[in-house]
Amino acid sequence: AAIAKAVASIEQGVSGSFLQSTSAKALRRLAQSSESQDLLGEADRQALASFLSGSQGSDYAPQSGEILGILKQMGDTMAKDLADATATEEAAIKTYEGLMAAKT
Repeated sequence: AAIAKAVASIEQGVSGSFLQSTSAKALRRLAQSSESQDLLGEADRQALASFLSGSQGSDYAPQSGEILGILKQMGDTMAKDLADATATEEAAIKTYEGLMAAKT
């Protein structure tokens, strides 16, 4: 259940909603202010500004779709493994109960 919630949250975040938030706007203003010159180097300020503007460069290819696919596959595999383990455990309980009933 937790992985399904995580995937849903990540899918919501993939749309770039952070870049449209007030937090991103405040971060953008801070990166452009003179105060940030003391905190960040020029290369870091440019990288941050590039990220916040949504233009990471022509060679940037988001991998979120592939990562989401892997997470979904992991969730499916874990759900199947849990179902198999539960079925095995239930069969073992029935066998035990049958042995205990035969013993009395």
